[in-house]
Amino acid sequence: MTDAERTTRERLRLQAVDRLEGGQKTAEIAAALRISVRSVERWRRAWREGGEAGVLSKGSPGRPRLSEVQIAKLERELERGPPAHGWVDQRWTLARIKTLIGRLFHVSYTVEGTWRLLKRHGWSWQQPTGRAIERDEDVVEVEEGDLAAGKTTAAERGAWIVFEDEAGQSMTPPRARTWGRIGQTPVVRVRGRGSGRVSMAGMTCYKSGERSRLIYSIREYRGCKDEPKGFCRRDFRDLFVRARIQLGGPIVLVWDNVRLHLTAGMREFIEANAEWLTVFQLPTYAPDLNPQDGVWSLVKRDVGNLAAADLSQITRSVKRRLKKIQYRPDLVDGCLTGTGLTLA
Repeated sequence: MTDAERTTRERLRLQAVDRLEGGQKTAEIAAALRISVRSVERWRRAWREGGEAGVLSKGSPGRPRLSEVQIAKLERELERGPPAHGWVDQRWTLARIKTLIGRLFHVSYTVEGTWRLLKRHGWSWQQPTGRAIERDEDVVEVEEGDLAAGKTTAAERGAWIVFEDEAGQSMTPPRARTWGRIGQTPVVRVRGRGSGRVSMAGMTCYKSGERSRLIYSIREYRGCKDEPKGFCRRDFRDLFVRARIQLGGPIVLVWDNVRLHLTAGMREFIEANAEWLTVFQLPTYAPDLNPQDGVWSLVKRDVGNLAAADLSQITRSVKRRLKKIQYRPDLVDGCLTGTGLTLA
């Protein structure tokens, strides 16, 4: 019950007490206050036994039994995660939180009471995102600071900040949510066999005062002999040159530390074009800092549950989605904002 509902209920009790003292009948009071006859009968019995004090509310039974200091401590312990308190996995369930409250404060809560307590203090039931256990948060924090140097360099040179990343899609589509009858799990029939893969390389491009851009390249791999499975140094070279022409200015490139990005041939190309190409590396295991990763999630959301007849159908779907995003700079801006990096 909300505070407004509780206040309304208390006002009705006071009005009912006045009418009971005035000698009105139960049905008349119920009709006048637009409440049930049973409620008036219950209040009449309480009034006979305890007078006005017997009718008025004794307070909400759901009033929190933990102080603000205890709640702050509970939130700190929850943020440490279940493994810190003896559970093997990393799921906070209501039963576990109920147990934790009992351990910390020797206070017994019901599961429903635990739910209400969490809701009151800004907690909700969510599906978590994954993060590599090898990720070093201290390194990520330091290298996020290094990206500020990249922004300074871009501002000094009037350059575009370009985030690059690669992704792929096989014949097996990602599973997406769909409606179905309760108790009957929907079945999506896809091809269990099928060779081939669509490789994607994309660049999210940002410059203050300009419309955000998306530049991409697609490559199909059909399993043929001597056919490259993905992108090579020459593909990246052509992509960067095309981006420079389309953007019309120098580029500050930000990408991750995969082996292909660190090859001798790639370093030679970057050094040979240092007048318009500057490179900064993202931290290891930190895809959440790359807005292009958000673009890939938008693309794969569109091909969810797609039972493709052949690889060409996947390629057409991927290209169509990327083309739509190109014409929606607000989506690109949303992916940039989602990284938490301050670009302005």
